[in-house]
Amino acid sequence: MFGKFSRRQFATLAGFSALGMATPAKPEDSMVKPAPDRRASASFPNGFIWGTATSAYQIEGAVKEDGRGQSIWDTFSHTPGKIRDRTNADRANDHYHRYKEDVQLIKALGVKAYRFSIAWPRVFPDGTGAVNPKGLDFYNRLLDELLANGIEPFATLYHWDLPQSLQDRVGGWQSSETSKAFADYAGHVAERLSDRVTSFFTLNEAGRFLNFGYGWGIDAPGLKLPPAALNQTRHNVVLGHGLAVQAIRAKARAGTKIGLAENIAACLPAIDTPENIGAAEIATRELNAGLLNVILTGEYTQGFLKYAGKDAPKYTAGELRIISSPIDFVGLNIYAPQFYVVASDKAPGFNVLPFPSSFPRMNSDWLRIGPETAYWVPRLSAKLWNLDTIYITENGASADDKVSPDGNIYDLDRIMYLRNYLTQLQRATAEGVPVRGYFLWSLMDNFEWIYGFDKRFGLYRVDFDTLVRTPKLSVAFYRNVITRNAVDV
Repeated sequence: MFGKFSRRQFATLAGFSALGMATPAKPEDSMVKPAPDRRASASFPNGFIWGTATSAYQIEGAVKEDGRGQSIWDTFSHTPGKIRDRTNADRANDHYHRYKEDVQLIKALGVKAYRFSIAWPRVFPDGTGAVNPKGLDFYNRLLDELLANGIEPFATLYHWDLPQSLQDRVGGWQSSETSKAFADYAGHVAERLSDRVTSFFTLNEAGRFLNFGYGWGIDAPGLKLPPAALNQTRHNVVLGHGLAVQAIRAKARAGTKIGLAENIAACLPAIDTPENIGAAEIATRELNAGLLNVILTGEYTQGFLKYAGKDAPKYTAGELRIISSPIDFVGLNIYAPQFYVVASDKAPGFNVLPFPSSFPRMNSDWLRIGPETAYWVPRLSAKLWNLDTIYITENGASADDKVSPDGNIYDLDRIMYLRNYLTQLQRATAEGVPVRGYFLWSLMDNFEWIYGFDKRFGLYRVDFDTLVRTPKLSVAFYRNVITRNAVDV
């Protein structure tokens, strides 16, 4: 089970749905004019934001303190057979009590931004109804500590920890009642924190928590819905995003920025010809039809609707207007290439190629090494959806991270991965692709969902017995990149 499915693998139940129907684009329409000489810009743009990221359930612990309610991941991680190493995140990194220490780790990296998530069950223990008076106290303390250390906070409102009560009462995201409840929660948080948080992400990786949690039973809440119910659940999620955008606009301070972070289905041309680049653009649209495309265009593609047929979601024109409420930025979580494509003269205009067994990977089976992902994904996204502000909201790699006899962690494999991906991202910004910042996943090792503590993505190693944090060699690498605002010599 754990070898087949992954943390970042995008199940294209919505995306592959478009393979049967799409209108090919002309290759010349899909091209972004390259810079005359990429060497002319050997660094990232001035003002580029360097950051790191975590999520609440993966690091906070303290799941029963100060009135926090139960989440679906609390329930799921305590269900026998669901977590690879049979652990849970009841304590995790104990960030709830050690946040000041962790802010110093962030500061030591030299980053100026930190993306974290707020636990919905801490604020509304039952998802709706009575607000927990202590719910935002922790985040108030965290924000004050970050700002006192010159670190800009970027807050994510939903990183998978749905209140269990909502799942029990209405079926979680299967019901539009959860969409409305999410908007109420988002508006409440924004009203109280937008004096210090100027950028909010509504959802993180809807493609993951939908397909894995409601489609395949791999993640919380562990359901295997039929196609019609899953498509409707997907619609409720994007509706929740749109309602949350409206609630934040209504309640937050003027000037607050809003977006979302998505594990986009990463489609790359197998060979960089105009025809294949055009095919990759079509694939990017169609394999993200049920999430990013409807949010950014207000329409489900005809390919998506045709393939879904009788299982297509039910919706109104008014809901599509809500779903496509204007946002200020798009966050892209980029790890591995998911689809290499070539052009086809048959609909939908592209063919997906199989991966050879020898394709290189990190120590997670799913984490194929394709540095060009960091170039093509933002480039194609900016062109396809006319974006002017993109953040790479997650990028990083699991590694062996063994402690050497001298006590150091020489994670050369992670450094290799980061160097190559950042070089390709630098290539994109040099050509004018509007990537404004990068958040490395993750600040420190943490509870890695269905893998428990078995996979380590952190810049800092965490001993989960003592909770001691130790910098890996990649800390020095990332600090050097930030200092120079460049990867190339």
